[in-house]
Amino acid sequence: MSGHLDGLVAVVTGGASGIGAAIVERLRDDGARVAIFDREIPAGLADAYGVDVTDDATVRAGVDAVAADMGGIDIVVNNAGIGAQGTIEANPDDEWHRVFDVNVVGMVRVARAALPWLRKSRAAAIVNTCSIAATVGLPERALYGATKGAVLSLTLQMAADHLREGIRVNAVNPGTADTPWVGRLLDAASDPAAERAALNARQPHGRLVAADEVADAVAYLVSPRAGSTTGITLAVDGGMDSLRLRPQ
Repeated sequence: MSGHLDGLVAVVTGGASGIGAAIVERLRDDGARVAIFDREIPAGLADAYGVDVTDDATVRAGVDAVAADMGGIDIVVNNAGIGAQGTIEANPDDEWHRVFDVNVVGMVRVARAALPWLRKSRAAAIVNTCSIAATVGLPERALYGATKGAVLSLTLQMAADHLREGIRVNAVNPGTADTPWVGRLLDAASDPAAERAALNARQPHGRLVAADEVADAVAYLVSPRAGSTTGITLAVDGGMDSLRLRPQ
């Protein structure tokens, strides 16, 4: 598959770490020029732009800068997001607004700013990072799951709105992934090893999802080879959403 993104320019939000960093590496391996959007940019990170997805001015400035520096934009991967824990009682109104602002409206801001460039592309694609929490009820994930449910629906509406403009829109739906955020949750648990074992066992294939596996799914969805794939949510979850295995 190497080289099938040659000549294309991609923007990956939240691209400085975790799943985002894996996506950046994979798209570059496939030949794309990739711009990283993140609030905090580590020293020496190539083609990185300081962008806060909750600030429309920085989003538009970042998009304009990428288009000027790289000659356009063909691909947007809306990966930036934050977590939240608890039932509906656990988070006050301002936290609900904050997490929705990042996880949902942030995607809108980036895609909206990029649309004029995507409409000019010969291979335009948007991929939104969703979550297993959008399709499965999980304990203590009310706020986070609500935002990801919104992302799932938003993906469908965007796909319908922009298909005839030549822009494909899909989502990738990871299970519990081995990311820095999950690592911090595990570290805060009273028994991190037992908590990790429980998370592994919750997924039918018996382990956390690797960031590289999510990146591979994104690489497929943004590829021109997926030209007939739009309006779908691709699960990368070890079967958690769809399989019901008998206990061992």
